[in-house]
Amino acid sequence: MLKTLKEDIEVIFEQDPAARSYLEVILTYSGLHAIWAHRIAHALYKRKFYFLARLISQISRFFTGIEIHPGAKIGRRFFIDHGMGVVIGETCEIGDNVTVYQGVTLGGTGKEKGKRHPTIKDNCLIATGAKVLGSITIGENSKIGAGSVVLKDVPPNSTVVGIPGRVVVQNGVRVNKDLNHCDLPDPIADRFKELEAEIEQLKTQLEELKKGTVNHEHSSV
Repeated sequence: MLKTLKEDIEVIFEQDPAARSYLEVILTYSGLHAIWAHRIAHALYKRKFYFLARLISQISRFFTGIEIHPGAKIGRRFFIDHGMGVVIGETCEIGDNVTVYQGVTLGGTGKEKGKRHPTIKDNCLIATGAKVLGSITIGENSKIGAGSVVLKDVPPNSTVVGIPGRVVVQNGVRVNKDLNHCDLPDPIADRFKELEAEIEQLKTQLEELKKGTVNHEHSSV
């Protein structure tokens, strides 16, 4: 247990250039506080002290802004950078050397029962504001881009961006060489385009109806 706690501190020095001393890290890093509280809560949860585990979890959430269900399984050297707004669900499983940033949600879709939260394999990075939802698996060494919404399994060694998330790099090779930041999927813009097309179609039909009415009146005369 002490070895794990020490690793939790060491990974901060490796990942965050702003970390200057052990005392600073131990006293001021909310991500570390949340992880340590979770490790205690999870140990109690496994021993079926569910109420006490949830109580520790909620107290930690109040002080850190990070919500980790005590049932979640978290591996070694887990690093939460900044952390405010991070949510990790009950059946979530996180491997070793995983990094998440503020605003990340590892949650469910509200439809599943049993295993309903994601599995994050070793050496993954999940960037600011990303949402990984459902009983899906993020493969080893993968990266989830900021603001992405991931609803399907991600292969190992991949980079995912967009809403819904799609793989743009796999095993170091671009899946779509022409993809730029401005080309990321935008479902709202796509829907507007669909509505514009429908309006144009209705205008055309209306013009045809008007012409048909005028021609009918001329024929009657």
